[in-house]
Amino acid sequence: MGRVVVLGVFVADTAYRADRQPKLGETVLGQSFALGPGGKGSNQAVAAARAGAETHMITRLAGDPFGDMALGTWATAGVIPAVTHVDQGYTGAAYIFVEAATGNNAIIVCPGVAGDISVADIEARAALIGGAAVFVTQLEQPVPAAMRALAIARAGGAITVLNPAPAAPLPDGMLALCDYVTPNESEAEALTGLPVGTPQEALAAAQALRAAGARAAVITLGAQGALFHDGTRTVHVPAFSAGPVVETTGAGDAFNGGFAAALSRGMDPVDSVRFGSATAGISVTRPGTAPAMPSRSEIEALLAKG
Repeated sequence: MGRVVVLGVFVADTAYRADRQPKLGETVLGQSFALGPGGKGSNQAVAAARAGAETHMITRLAGDPFGDMALGTWATAGVIPAVTHVDQGYTGAAYIFVEAATGNNAIIVCPGVAGDISVADIEARAALIGGAAVFVTQLEQPVPAAMRALAIARAGGAITVLNPAPAAPLPDGMLALCDYVTPNESEAEALTGLPVGTPQEALAAAQALRAAGARAAVITLGAQGALFHDGTRTVHVPAFSAGPVVETTGAGDAFNGGFAAALSRGMDPVDSVRFGSATAGISVTRPGTAPAMPSRSEIEALLAKG
């Protein structure tokens, strides 16, 4: 099994549930509060490690309680930190308001010191990145750092995976550094300008992403599964059901972590998509993000059921 290296952000999720958001100058009484680990890169690293891959997480942390939460989360999951510790500033956090009646949310994310991940930070981890079997990144940290890391990983022979989330314009040449680009429906729409609501529409978006330089596209479609397209094969992988859905937050991160773990073991790309889909299928039956990520044995048991 090869090494999975993830570049990304950790944030502490602070979730508040209430009937409504307060107006400016107003205080309302909430129904519940939850504090837990979050951040796309961190969630994906936890998912990959729980799925059995040797996983390293590259990021920045401050010396504060949320930084301690990150290190504790990774220690529990088996993620190996490759962290730049910063004396000034704070570890990232997210304010998540959840409307009690509908479950709709409003979110403010402050990435803290991870928002300053630089090309110099990447160069300092070049040996780790260049020696990866699979390298994964997203768009929560600065794009120049992600692009440089993709270039180093590609030069070292790694399989490169870009999860373009949150959706943002990509610089010229970025997709050409990606073996796999893994947007969800809305991200694929933002990147291509095409509607993505069905597997058929996802194929058109995947073709556009390949035309822009990606070797292959995997578009996740929620309850409709995922669409894989590499120019030779087009495969729609149905979603896996592991029980009643409790929370879909983090399902995309579960998919990407499981997908990377499978690729690191040399699995066929389509089988890796199935592995990632099963990872996500289990995660949505549990509350939270990082704590919801399943073990390799759980994933393989679900896959064995067909």
